[in-house]
Amino acid sequence: MERSKLPRITPSVLIPILILLALPVLAQPGLPRILSDGMVLQRDQEVRIWGWDDPGSRVEVSFRHETFTGKADDSGRWTVAIISGEAGGPFEMEMRSGDQPEPVTIRDILVGEVWVASGQSNMELRLDLVHPNREDRYAIANYPGIRHFEVPNRYDFQNPREDLSGGQWVASCSSSIHRFSAAAHYFAIHIHEHLGVPVGIINTSMGGSPAESWMSEEALKAFPVHYEEAQLFKDDALIRQIEQEDRERINAWHEKVTAEDAGYRASDAPWHAREIDVTGWDTMTVPGYWADDIGREVNGVFWFRKEVEVPGSMTGQPARLDLGRIVDADSIFINGVFVGNTTYQYPPRWYDVPDGILEDGVNTFAIRVVNERGRGGFVLDKPFELSTPNDTIDLRGTWHYRMGAEMPPLEGPTFIRWKPLGLFNAMIAPIVDYRIRGAIWYQGESNTGRPDEYSELFPAMIADWRNHWHQGEFPFLYVQLANYMESSDRPQDSNWARLRESQLKTLSVPGTGMAVAIDIGEWNDIHPLNKWDVGDRLALAARHVAYGEDLVWSGPLYEEMAVSGDTVRISFTHTGSGLKADGNDAGKVRHVTIAGEERKFVWAEAWVEGDHMLVRSDEVPDPVAVRYAWSDNPDSANLYNREGLPASPFRTDDWDLE
Repeated sequence: MERSKLPRITPSVLIPILILLALPVLAQPGLPRILSDGMVLQRDQEVRIWGWDDPGSRVEVSFRHETFTGKADDSGRWTVAIISGEAGGPFEMEMRSGDQPEPVTIRDILVGEVWVASGQSNMELRLDLVHPNREDRYAIANYPGIRHFEVPNRYDFQNPREDLSGGQWVASCSSSIHRFSAAAHYFAIHIHEHLGVPVGIINTSMGGSPAESWMSEEALKAFPVHYEEAQLFKDDALIRQIEQEDRERINAWHEKVTAEDAGYRASDAPWHAREIDVTGWDTMTVPGYWADDIGREVNGVFWFRKEVEVPGSMTGQPARLDLGRIVDADSIFINGVFVGNTTYQYPPRWYDVPDGILEDGVNTFAIRVVNERGRGGFVLDKPFELSTPNDTIDLRGTWHYRMGAEMPPLEGPTFIRWKPLGLFNAMIAPIVDYRIRGAIWYQGESNTGRPDEYSELFPAMIADWRNHWHQGEFPFLYVQLANYMESSDRPQDSNWARLRESQLKTLSVPGTGMAVAIDIGEWNDIHPLNKWDVGDRLALAARHVAYGEDLVWSGPLYEEMAVSGDTVRISFTHTGSGLKADGNDAGKVRHVTIAGEERKFVWAEAWVEGDHMLVRSDEVPDPVAVRYAWSDNPDSANLYNREGLPASPFRTDDWDLE
């Protein structure tokens, strides 16, 4: 493989070995992307520095007044072990190859704590999607001792890649903060401020990815279904065919919906124009879904219009439009002027309204919504308002609406990037030689369809990473899934609850820690905005698991049960200074169910007594099982320790899914 003479510049394709042997002689050592200006090295460790040069070349690495040597092997790869030393910086590192007088220099190096952040979209979620106001982001931006490296989203089913396709180390500041993983940055702030050392975050995450996509080929052999699927996608021609078919089908759908959209084809004026006649348009309450008004699911494009009275105090200045979440894509117009658009359903709709668009008096708001499948419309219980620093207008209520074009549901893409093996090869394999303190992980939503498998898959993935990093049982900290979806007034079983249980069981793996998030989810958003508590709870786990501190770092975890008559006594670990039922002075614990031998769960009375929870019900004289916070969204769950950390959902039975 040809390697550049400059650091951080590498090829993006593999070259057969015969071509490799014919390459011209390299004058300077080539380096992987991650070994570059601004990097953070793990403190007080033997750290590997590696790269590529001519076979047999002697390489010298100078760092902190010491020089270390190595030699390129027959393939041209070299590795030099250096001593990073205590935390500090900035430093420079020089590398010399053969007889070349000019070294390759890496500048602005810090030495501190390095963590890999990985998972799916809740780890990937950027700070600008958590903090709509720049001022809020800037308040947590000025941390030059915190550096982030974002691994590009790529997949490869053929072989583990030797290098990344891009990426650079970026210091935290007002111009970069919006790009960072919110959960990882909050974690980094806690560690940085507590330890007083630099922190480096390597963010290698991808929205929607299941755990098996992050596993190596060898590890997948224990899971034949995933292993066979990985083999299937080694066929590049198949991938090209699927991608082409997906692209043609999706493009054709969108071209047709645009061509047939009556809102654009209107003879008098398009439906986003400032003034049009809405006589004959239907009305519905926004937020809401038009299927509820029409009586059936209709896909395609719908237009919404509303006249809004804006006082003069809100004009002559920038404003912000908050439209919650919209399924699926939207374009926003005010007084006929395009304000912004979002192309898929998950991001919050935060739009800046430039000065000069709003007028004193009646203003026309128009929203074009394109819905590909399912129930289209505006997600309930989300903010829906226009605001300036001193004024807010509630935009909820009655809107006129009209269908622009009806279309058949659009079949979604294949998402090849999520297939087993692909992300490991392209986004993990190239960085396993980089010394780290540990990993933080937020993932599981994409595996909720197979919750029992996750109890084996997730520990296998952790073992796989540890095997490839060659750092023993390095700390692996993860987030248990937050509460999500509509709550139920009846006891229920749940794949989400069982996935959380699989995560809870993974604590039996040495060197792991779990941050419980059952109290900070949102029923209507798979991406809850509260990532501060996520990062903070991960950092508490790190302080114990990675740094050996004696502190309360976890919420209560179920230990055992004992039955006395009609009452069950539940014992916990991690009770801290005591249990509490949050928000209930009487000590009543909510969202607890109980069952007898007939396996019928009913709501129970539950209360805190010292470090225990007592549970009973008049309907169950001979109890055998208890469940706590066992549902998709146990939004009333309120058991904590007095340090404010929530108890993990649990069950005492091992009964099959109902």
